[in-house]
Amino acid sequence: MIRLGLCCLFLKEPIRFRTTTARAMMRLDRATALEKTASLCLHNGRALLQALKYCVTHGIGDFRVNSQILPLRTHPQTGYRVSDLPGAQQIIAAFRQCGRFAQDNALRLTFHPDQFIILSSPHSTVTESSLAELDYQAEVAEWVNADVINIHGGGAYGDKHAALARLRKALQKIPDRIRRRLTLENDERVYTPRDLLAFCRSEGVPLVYDVHHHRCLPDGYSVSQATDLAVATWNREPLLHVSSPKDGWRKPRPSRHHDYINPRDFPPEWMHRDFTVEVEAKAKELAVERLAKYLRAHGVEDRDVSRARSVH
Repeated sequence: MIRLGLCCLFLKEPIRFRTTTARAMMRLDRATALEKTASLCLHNGRALLQALKYCVTHGIGDFRVNSQILPLRTHPQTGYRVSDLPGAQQIIAAFRQCGRFAQDNALRLTFHPDQFIILSSPHSTVTESSLAELDYQAEVAEWVNADVINIHGGGAYGDKHAALARLRKALQKIPDRIRRRLTLENDERVYTPRDLLAFCRSEGVPLVYDVHHHRCLPDGYSVSQATDLAVATWNREPLLHVSSPKDGWRKPRPSRHHDYINPRDFPPEWMHRDFTVEVEAKAKELAVERLAKYLRAHGVEDRDVSRARSVH
């Protein structure tokens, strides 16, 4: 049975996460900046609990946590440790409350860091900053009991084999709290499922299959084949992504996401499978609701969320 996932934000529901800019923080003295950051982080922890409650009451079994849930956490000029913040323990407690709520309600949580997180880069500074960002997100993932931190393969830099070798080397350096949550996703420009599957199998990294990306960048595998091969890389409930092109498949830039999911873009091969499908659509909770209604009308039952597995 399908567990549908909501990604990061809400369109109409009055649940908002707050952020700021490095420029704004750099205008403040350090103590004032930390006080403001602390208030943002505490607000976001409380907003996350609201988001999770919304998901549970609306039959949504998965929520993707915003990468900036702790604003500017690893910024080179304005970054901080959580322990630096006034009221740090209160902030951590707010996020841990989210983790208990998610676990009690069998709600799955995931992270999907921004695309500047690249572990295959030939530049060590890029890799180091990426690892720092992953470590921050893994810290929050532990608090909220999230089991996925999903990244893209990055660039090919003229040689995919060499790029993946650098990614393999980077995996050897990451702490367990990142490693056991880390997943790879095929993208629409560089890495297809075929490019990543052998790597995922050899390294024990689950593949998050994005069917929209695969349609934009085909590799000879059918959707059915790619689905089965991706699902086989998981040692827990598989995670997949679905979206629709904003202007249709025949227009330029079909990779841009539509407000909603066109029912024709939801693979029939997925209809009666057991996995999580995150809905990447601009209409957010409205898009999830519309897709859920379509699936129910076609005999697809809501995922029995009590069967979810959690990372401890």
